[in-house]
Amino acid sequence: MRIDAHQHLWHLARGDYLWLTPAAGALYRDFAPEDILPTLAAAGIGASVLIQAAATEAETRFLLELTRRHRQFAAVVGWVDFESPEAPARMRALLRESEGKLKGLRPMVQDIEDPRWLARPSLDPAFEALIECDLSFDALVRPAQLPALLQRLHRNPALRAVLDHGGKPDMSGGALAEWTTEIKALAALPSLHCKLSGLITEAAPGASAADLDFVVATLFGAFGPGRILWGSDWPVVTLRTSYTEWLDMAIELVRRHAPGHEHDVFARNAARFYRLAE
Repeated sequence: MRIDAHQHLWHLARGDYLWLTPAAGALYRDFAPEDILPTLAAAGIGASVLIQAAATEAETRFLLELTRRHRQFAAVVGWVDFESPEAPARMRALLRESEGKLKGLRPMVQDIEDPRWLARPSLDPAFEALIECDLSFDALVRPAQLPALLQRLHRNPALRAVLDHGGKPDMSGGALAEWTTEIKALAALPSLHCKLSGLITEAAPGASAADLDFVVATLFGAFGPGRILWGSDWPVVTLRTSYTEWLDMAIELVRRHAPGHEHDVFARNAARFYRLAE
């Protein structure tokens, strides 16, 4: 059985997906369970983690309800306003409501203008509450925000964190030297994991596995096969390729850079990180 560690579902009429406008093109429509469940079954995906796509607690509750209706959706990474004085209380309330399905939280850091936001001392109570609640932190960041993430992880070494989409390297622009340095510094912290997800959408249209080779080699060289989790990033991945084609590409890359560790990357690491049953 495989685990998809990064998948989205959304319903536009809910009205809180501020980034989802007609400019999003093919993504500007509903993506419902029936759109993906047959694909999950065909790909041998026994469980997936639903990741927030709106900066509201209401959307987190929407995702939690989907886990109650469909056993394939095993967990939710939701959202809480980390800047609110009520953040610790809101985390505990959502956790109680979730019946054990809320496994982590993800502020939408990539959309925050200040690249140093993650390092703000005012966020300390929220991150301390994450640790107390045994919730993980999904770091959705761009390369310019990696230094602040490193500072945050040094400040909270007990924080279980995962770097979404490999830190979104600029593959289409080719500016990878600084990203590589930052990745190696981050990977030196054993509490940080990394998702093998979202890379194909950071690459140029028509990219192949060969075009991702340097980035994937860097990630495995830094994190090792024990701290990398595969995720589809569906439906965002459909801007470049299909779910199945990205899975096949990822399998090829893992066999090349972490032979013998396919089960770790495609199941065991996600189960361990998100506290799931394999």
